[in-house]
This record gives sequence, structure tokens and C-alpha cells, in this order.
Amino acid sequence: MSGIRRIKTSDLDLKDRLVAINRVTKVTKGGRTFSFAAIVVVGNENGIVGHGLGKAGEVTTAISKAVEDAKKNLVKVPIINDTIPHQQVARYSGAHVLMIPASSGTGVKAGGAMRAVLESVGVKDVLAKSKGSSNPHNVVKATLKGLMKMRDAYTVAKDRGVALEKVFNG
Repeated sequence: MSGIRRIKTSDLDLKDRLVAINRVTKVTKGGRTFSFAAIVVVGNENGIVGHGLGKAGEVTTAISKAVEDAKKNLVKVPIINDTIPHQQVARYSGAHVLMIPASSGTGVKAGGAMRAVLESVGVKDVLAKSKGSSNPHNVVKATLKGLMKMRDAYTVAKDRGVALEKVFNG
């Protein structure tokens, strides 16, 4: 992984997508107390994406807290011709994800939490499979981990210290 690529939120047109809302209960002597946890993915649909978790007594407050948290965790992802540069497998806790580049016109073939992340980052053509745990927290983190491991040909050439043509022919 070539370091974490953090992005500043100023002058970015970020759109947020709600991935999941979870109602949690705390049982006390006085009865049950309900609160909500929201997972949100934000992105500019042009290579920048982030995720956040917000907890509050009301759903709207939890979502707004999650959006603020997501804006603090933005990363840059390489996108080539509306798809990902190469096949990638990633794992976070019990969630395993597989992402494969697809030809133009395929669409986003992904489910649930993976779809939200891939659409927010701006990928339009990809084949993706989520294996193992379907817990949205871990699926989002596994997908982002996989996307952060992506490298385009220019980065590979720079890391190896060779010409760009040599990456494809070598």
C-alpha cells in the first residue's frame, strides 16, 4: 500500500449514501433506552470516497454525525475508463470482497454495502462479490481497503523506476 492518501474536504462536491441504520438498545434499571447507529459513504463520484459512523438518539442526528465523520476519512482511488485498474481481493475482519474490472456498459454488479461504496467513488462498470460476513461495517471497510490497494500503471512505473511502456511489455 503506497501510504494513505488523505484529501481535504474544501471545494469538493460530495454526495452521501446511507448504507445502514441500526437500532441499538441499552437496558437499564429504568427500562430500555433506544439509540441509532448509521453508516454513511460519501464521495464525489470521481475517485474520492470516505465512510463514517454516527450514533445518536435520533436517526437524522445519527446520519448527520456519520456524514461529518465520513468527510474526515476521505481517500483518493484510481479509476480508469469508469472501472477499476485491476482485479483486487480484500479482507476486513470476517468480510471478504472481490472486485474485477468490467468492460463499458456492464454496470455496477455488486450488492448492498459494496454497491454504495463503488457508486460513491465513481466506478460505473465493475463485477464485485462479497463473501463471508455480510455485516455492512466490515463490508464497507473491506471494499475501501481493496480500493486503496489499487494502483494505476503510472504509479506502478514510478514505484519500479521504469518507463510506462515497460509496465505493459515487461
